[in-house]
Amino acid sequence: MAKLTSIYLALLIATLPFSAQAHLAQSASGTLSPHQQLARDIFREVIEINTTAKIGSTKAAEAMAARLKTAGFRKTDMALVGPTPQNQNLVVRYRGKGMHRPILLIAHLDVVEALGSDWSFDPFTFLEKDGFFYGRGTSDMKNEVAEIVANFARLKREGFVPSRDLVLALTEDEEGGDANGIQWLLANRRDLIDAEFAINLEGGGGDIQNGKPILMEVQTSEKVYVNFQLEAKNKGGHSSLPVKDNAIYRLAAGLTRLSQFDFPVRLNETTRLFFERMAQREDGQTKSDMLALLEDPLNEAATNRVASSNPYYNALMRTTCVATMLGGGHAENALPQSARANVNCRLLPDDSAENVMSLLNRVLADSQIIVTQLAPVSSGPLSPLRKDILAAVEQLTTSMWPGVTVTSIMSTGASDGNFLREAGIPVYGISGMFGDINDVRAHGRDERIGIKEFYDGVEFMYRFIRLFAQ
Repeated sequence: MAKLTSIYLALLIATLPFSAQAHLAQSASGTLSPHQQLARDIFREVIEINTTAKIGSTKAAEAMAARLKTAGFRKTDMALVGPTPQNQNLVVRYRGKGMHRPILLIAHLDVVEALGSDWSFDPFTFLEKDGFFYGRGTSDMKNEVAEIVANFARLKREGFVPSRDLVLALTEDEEGGDANGIQWLLANRRDLIDAEFAINLEGGGGDIQNGKPILMEVQTSEKVYVNFQLEAKNKGGHSSLPVKDNAIYRLAAGLTRLSQFDFPVRLNETTRLFFERMAQREDGQTKSDMLALLEDPLNEAATNRVASSNPYYNALMRTTCVATMLGGGHAENALPQSARANVNCRLLPDDSAENVMSLLNRVLADSQIIVTQLAPVSSGPLSPLRKDILAAVEQLTTSMWPGVTVTSIMSTGASDGNFLREAGIPVYGISGMFGDINDVRAHGRDERIGIKEFYDGVEFMYRFIRLFAQ
């Protein structure tokens, strides 16, 4: 009977229009439903625990473990593990029927530093004001930590038994990059997190524009991050006796050539679907250009117009390299003996650092500018589009936000998903949290998320787990 009830509930939730689900969001009196109240309480708790790099995330991991223990998870199905007492990760196994290999769900507990002097209020105090929740981590990504812990607790109390094990990893150090989180788990305790595929709760999500939800994104890949140093050297001399061969001028000329260069356009399965879906939303010249891009990525006129219309479109179409730091010279009255620039590149998943270095040397066109790769590249393959995942997200999005376009995306930034892909675990960025594309405050001052958007996101993930893991 419990099994039938779970199936009927999943089908009911997935098919009823969201507008008809007022009881799932708030009661008639306007007060929070029990599961909303739980999500809010957890959200407040985790926001008010400082998890910056200098402090670590252990306290937050312990607090989330206590929440799940209260909900009925056994101590033997939870592990607090990490390289130091300060840097502990929480891994929780939600036992299922074993019909398939596990699904891994990941969210990071750590946040970037926030100085109280920069904010309008204490960044580590949970503040509700004018339709928003404020605090460091409200959008990156303690909102997701709260919603997945609340939903694990809710599902456990409802007696839901998934078709397979669900493994939740609340990790350390995603922002700091010191390899204490997912990288440490992969290297030291892969047995805890090994899975058929992973859901990264921060990789995808929804976009709001002009107060209206417009786009739901499922992330299937990320660009690859690599830095190169460009250096020009010279014998130097006295500044009163200038010569044409000047290290700063030589480097500047090379950088100017680089600024005018575009890497070749190359679409993959993910970006092709993205432009197909976006073309459906556009009209006029932009729509024609996107369709032309899909027909022939070498159509220079069309691709140039698409790229110039939006920096994000340009970044999806090609590898990009940009100068980010500059230095040179040693004295104000001496000719420079060296000049250096850092060039930050974001590679398409199927590009290579060797290919990019070769192109940089060709574009710089100066054998006296030495190009050096500064660190090894960590890159994971494109996660293949899964029709079952995309269909589930489309079904729920249509139910909850009618008219919103669903598409796959390739992130231009980086997340822990890259390390999992590199280790052979496909990753899909999925979230029901929406944010305003013109008011992105992650890592910034007065970070916030809409109250309605938070509760809708909690509900979306609850439905997604029930629908996909039943």
